[in-house]
Amino acid sequence: MTDRPRRGPKNARGGAARPSRKPAPRPRPQARPEPRDGPRPDRRPARVPKRVDVVVAPASTPIAPPDDFVARASAIGVEFEPGDLDRLGKYLAELLGANEAVNLTAVKEPAEAWSRHILDSLTLMAPLADLPDGSMIIDVGSGGGLPGIPLAICCPQFSFTLLEATGKKAQFLRQVIQHLQISNARVLEARAETAAHDRGTRDHAGARSNGQRESYDAAIARAVGRLATLAELVVPFVKINGRALLIKGQAAEEELTEATEALRMLNAVHIATLDTPTGRIVALEKRVATPKLYPRADGEPKRSPLGVGKVRPPRK
Repeated sequence: MTDRPRRGPKNARGGAARPSRKPAPRPRPQARPEPRDGPRPDRRPARVPKRVDVVVAPASTPIAPPDDFVARASAIGVEFEPGDLDRLGKYLAELLGANEAVNLTAVKEPAEAWSRHILDSLTLMAPLADLPDGSMIIDVGSGGGLPGIPLAICCPQFSFTLLEATGKKAQFLRQVIQHLQISNARVLEARAETAAHDRGTRDHAGARSNGQRESYDAAIARAVGRLATLAELVVPFVKINGRALLIKGQAAEEELTEATEALRMLNAVHIATLDTPTGRIVALEKRVATPKLYPRADGEPKRSPLGVGKVRPPRK
């Protein structure tokens, strides 16, 4: 009997199985031997994020105020000490000069800047006047230093903290403080939502120190956001019986109505709205401690203002 040729393996249908089309695995490349003098250096080092520093040259020539500026300031009770106008003019020169590298202000005309920036900031001097010497004031969202730096120049009896979250703006503020030798101001680079929960450290007697929450006699802010949002960011910094002074525009009454529920939730009371030559100042007083859940997480006060529409529950 003759031998039949062997058949290949059958597939599931009984036919001959097709040869596999899967290519044979490639051999792994062998590691290159290390050089005799040690490991081979990496040819592509990790990229380091490039930080662009803001360099502000000290202003040698101040920007002179308009002819009517001193009279307009005197009309709201502001009197200048020798050297104040010169330092304010140097600050404006550095602000407008640095504005080419960092977006600090939309106002570029010097005469307009004296009115809309300097005079507007100094309208807070009257409602701050009854605070005792040595009072601590925080400028929330200081930006280019408004209103904190003009007030620090003209109110040396108070201590100012300029709170700013953007690194380039915080760097600008530090340089201005150094150039103008403003000894009663410091910069805190942080978000308000985070800094307002800083309770500091306890000593052996249980007393807290070096914190930010409920540590200031007054909080000030200008052009930061609508009142319902702004109140949540500002009120937690203020001591019980302290105040928040917020520079607003002509829509202040509308924003107050919108913020009614937010003020109730924050234990803050509206005590006055002051008309000024450049706008309006909304004055709040804090009579009970702020609930510990406020302010909410970063960005939440702006995305979902308290008491306005649908508010997301605060994170515990």
